[in-house]
Amino acid sequence: MFPLEIQTLARLLIDEARQRSLRLVTAESCTGGLVAGAICSIAGASDVFERGFVTYTNRAKSEMLGVPGDLIADHGAVSEVVARMMAEGALEASNSHVAVAITGVAGPGGGSPLKPVGTVHFAVARANRSVVHRHELFDGETREGVQLAAVRTALEMLREAVA
Repeated sequence: MFPLEIQTLARLLIDEARQRSLRLVTAESCTGGLVAGAICSIAGASDVFERGFVTYTNRAKSEMLGVPGDLIADHGAVSEVVARMMAEGALEASNSHVAVAITGVAGPGGGSPLKPVGTVHFAVARANRSVVHRHELFDGETREGVQLAAVRTALEMLREAVA
């Protein structure tokens, strides 16, 4: 279902989280649950994966993750501050230790000069640690290419946070 590289990253993440007794949660927008799907495609994921939030709309980000609507209005859904709030909200709304959040423009439409297609913001929150943010521009990718690149990045960031 997923490319071998993503399957391998997910397997390593599950093994590393299991070794440290850490539970994981995802908060996804432009990937629509693909990170959760990649993790759950691996046998044994239930040892570490607690839940996933697919918050595709601004309203869902507010209702499910507690991201203030005025914050989204001021900065846009695709922004560092919203990604950070999504990760923190996912951690608070779950029984997990580590959260990843993704918000971006997968395309092919929806981009703008300030936020072109391929713009993705990531955030990882871990209890008692600072939230880590990453901004990527997956330029020249198809919608599927942007989404798979975002899944790969999210899994890598989760592995770093679990270590």
